[in-house]
Amino acid sequence: MVMSRTIRFLVLPFTRDHHGELFGLGPEEVSDAAMANFRAFNMVGKIRRSETVVGTIAFSRSGDPARGDFADASILGRYGETPEDVAGRKWGRR
Repeated sequence: MVMSRTIRFLVLPFTRDHHGELFGLGPEEVSDAAMANFRAFNMVGKIRRSETVVGTIAFSRSGDPARGDFADASILGRYGETPEDVAGRKWGRR
């Protein structure tokens, strides 16, 4: 069976909770790498989901969406305040 590999480009914005801890607001998919970096850069300092975005990470992932088989993310850019280690963590609202 032939796998259909695709590349997805995403932006993950971060905010701080009431304890000052960074947490992700959920990824946003965009069309390409340039748009991921553009969107990530411009999102810092804006309000998203009633939260102030303090930092973003633009990244890509390749894989087969039908099988849910994706390679590790490739970081395209970091803007503002972002966690040092993002690998292996689920980022989303607590």
